[in-house]
Order: sequence, then structure tokens, then C-alpha cells
Amino acid sequence: MITQEELIKLGFSSKESQVYLALLELGPSTATEIARKAGINRTTSYDILESLAGDGLVNLTGEAKIQKYSAENPEKVIKFLENKIKQAEERLNEAQMLLPQLLSIFTTKEKPKIKFYEGIEGMREAFEDTLNAENEILAFAVGEDVFKALSENYTRSYFKRRTEKNIKVRVIAPDTSESRAVTMNDKEELRTSILVPKDKFNFSIEMNIYNNKIMIASWKEKFAIIIESEEISSAQRKIFELAWEGAKRVQTWNSL
Repeated sequence: MITQEELIKLGFSSKESQVYLALLELGPSTATEIARKAGINRTTSYDILESLAGDGLVNLTGEAKIQKYSAENPEKVIKFLENKIKQAEERLNEAQMLLPQLLSIFTTKEKPKIKFYEGIEGMREAFEDTLNAENEILAFAVGEDVFKALSENYTRSYFKRRTEKNIKVRVIAPDTSESRAVTMNDKEELRTSILVPKDKFNFSIEMNIYNNKIMIASWKEKFAIIIESEEISSAQRKIFELAWEGAKRVQTWNSL
């Protein structure tokens, strides 16, 4: 015997399948009888019967005082499904026509995004994203920690690939022997660095500002985040420029 689950697979709702099966078993019946057989309340059964009648699966018979409902020939189920398919095709066509407008809203009203990266591989993935920079990268960086976290081979490879993409970078970093070692290659690696006194301006994270994104990496805690937001990235650019002007006044090393 056909089950409720099988009718649901054909496109019936759960309650529609209950009512339709009750009708097939009972034959012409009142809404009260159908509701009792289907196990639903009488008010709900009226709505469902009207819906099934609209789909051509149920017929209303009897006198005005005692109205009865009966199931149409089950062959009408095929027509019912054909209508469902037709309606789905029409909705699909409408959706395809609306797609360009939906995309225009999506691209102009896109919400800020935040992505979290964990572990060495995750941090490398976040670092790799900065190679998509369309202009220069503005960075607060720590020379020794990036080599320890991502390995010297990877970091050197990153510097090389960034240079090949002609992506320039301006860096503010604490003055350490490791940072000085990095800045020795500033010209070849398209980098302009300002080193500031470590005793006053020491920090252990890296922040890269590029496109409409900010990549923040904690090398010691082994995680990174990328914030994609036009408003936040714009504000961070201004903060960096302010820090850049201040760094010039206290710099201990400048490689141009």
C-alpha cells in the first residue's frame, strides 16, 4: 500500500498526504470524517481539502448542508505533478531573469567578512592572500617571529613571489637584529622599512592592510584572521599613515 512518505516524495506536504490517503480509503466523506481519519483538526482539514481541490485531486459533492469530499481518479496525480513541474520551471525562468539584479545588489551591498585561520597551514593560507594585493601593502611586522612561525624557506619564497608580482610594501617594525637583517634586502624586495625603538614600540603581531582587507597574524599563538571591510580597511590605512609619520620621527633605521 502506498505510504505517506511516498506521497511526500511526489510533492505532497505532510498533511496533504494524510488527507489524500484518508480520502482514498474512505471514499466520499465529510470534512469531519476525513479529519478524524487523517488525525488532524477539522479547521485544518478544510484548508487542505480546498488546496487539493485547487490542484484537481479532490471533488466537492453532496448538498449544501452536508457537503462531502471525494478523491478524483488517482490518474489526476500525474496532472498534479506536471503542474508542479511547470510551476517550478516558471519560477526558475523568473529567477534567471532576476539574477543580474540580485547580483548587482549582492556586489554593492556585500556585508563585511571575517575569516579565521588556525595553525601553521592556516596562517600560510592567510599570508598567501596578501599576494592578491592590487597596490602596496601597509604592514606592521616583526622580523624574527614570521621566520620562526612559517619557516625561513617559506618566508623567503613569499618575499620572492611578492616581488615578482611587483607588489610593494611599507613596513613599520621594532628595531631588532632580525628586522635589520630583513631590511638589508629592502630594495631588492620592493620594501620600504622604518624601524622604531623596541623598548618603546615593541609588538609581536603582524598586520597587513591591502585592498579592502586587513590580515592580522599572531605568530606566537598560531592563528590569523582576515577582515574584509571597506570601512575598516580605510580606517586602518589612515591609522597606518599616522603611525608612519610618527615613526619617521623616532626611526632608528630607514632602508629606501
